[in-house]
Amino acid sequence: MIEKWKVIIADDERIIREGIRQCVDWDSLGMEVTAEAEDGEEALELAVENAIHIALVDLNMPIMHGMELMKRLREALPGCKIIVITGHDEFTYAQESIRLQVNDYILKPAEPKQLMQVLRGVRDELESERQQSQHLEQASRQLMKNFPLLRERFCQEWLDGNLSQAEIREQLQFLKLPPQRPELIGIIRWRWEGQHPAMKEKERQLFLFAIENIAAELLDPYPKVMFRDAAGLIVILLWDAAGERILAGVEAAVRSHLKIAVEVGTRLIQGEITELAAAYRSCRVALVKEQPLSPLVRRAKQHIQEHYSECELTLEATAGLLQASPVYLSRLFKQELGQSFGTYLTQTRIRRAAQLLHSTDLSINEVAEQSGYETQHYFSTAFKKQTGVAPLQFRKGVQAEVRK
Repeated sequence: MIEKWKVIIADDERIIREGIRQCVDWDSLGMEVTAEAEDGEEALELAVENAIHIALVDLNMPIMHGMELMKRLREALPGCKIIVITGHDEFTYAQESIRLQVNDYILKPAEPKQLMQVLRGVRDELESERQQSQHLEQASRQLMKNFPLLRERFCQEWLDGNLSQAEIREQLQFLKLPPQRPELIGIIRWRWEGQHPAMKEKERQLFLFAIENIAAELLDPYPKVMFRDAAGLIVILLWDAAGERILAGVEAAVRSHLKIAVEVGTRLIQGEITELAAAYRSCRVALVKEQPLSPLVRRAKQHIQEHYSECELTLEATAGLLQASPVYLSRLFKQELGQSFGTYLTQTRIRRAAQLLHSTDLSINEVAEQSGYETQHYFSTAFKKQTGVAPLQFRKGVQAEVRK
């Protein structure tokens, strides 16, 4: 049941207030007289206290003049409809009150027929506004409900390279995403065709949802968007590159919980906000072309991604953990990835160091420690060998690019 519209009658003459209250069929209008006041100050207090919808205001009242009351009502109750009750000698005030967005005015003595007509018009206006407000609220709820889908569609368009820089920034703001480009893109691929060729579509979808849930749970602290691209690959945009280590753990988590093997590919995103498309294509091509790794190499690769910051991480320690001989692991690693265990570990550490130099104010020594190097000197030597510049020069170069 819809509540009745609440009315206040503000007039310093009791006989006028009673006359208005008695000459109107309030029920038929869906209204009720909630309060009456004999001065402007009392009227304002009662109107705000009762959240009045309609105020019938006499201009000539004690303590607070009707004009001041209307101004204060406009501030306190912007949606309140105001009907001025005025005498002929106050007609100039009535004209001014119309400029204050007063809905209508009635000359004293008020005729019941005219009063009903004015109130009916105000009621229709209120009901129209209520309906519009309900539609907008419903649309807003629907929009919020569809926010995840809208984000996914936007990100897919972004990855496809179909949006300008201005469009991207506008959508990021509208969809309540961080205003800058993501730092990392990750893609999860499940080669279900080879593992489970007879699997039905419904079961396959359940597994994909389960993979997404595991990834979302692991990456919960990080700002992100996760969705499936046109090829059915699970794409994750991360606005914090520190999530790369967590993302690497998705493979082990999926294997542990679902007893299936997935592959995770990642790419750092550099350059302008429109460069996301290039990073996506690069990551996707590399992942799709990559031959399935043996379980031993995949676990070794994942172990590096998760523990590269530990100085004691070595081929021997990793082989012991995986219950394999260092010689066999080294040979298999080089055979499947095209590079040695040590080279892959160094590249992983230097890539993380570059992220820290770019996005934090950590000292060079702190960056070295977080990247898995025991000394700053050893770190600086390895960094320069990999990138061609010393860590400090690299940071200064990044800062100079940002200032341009």
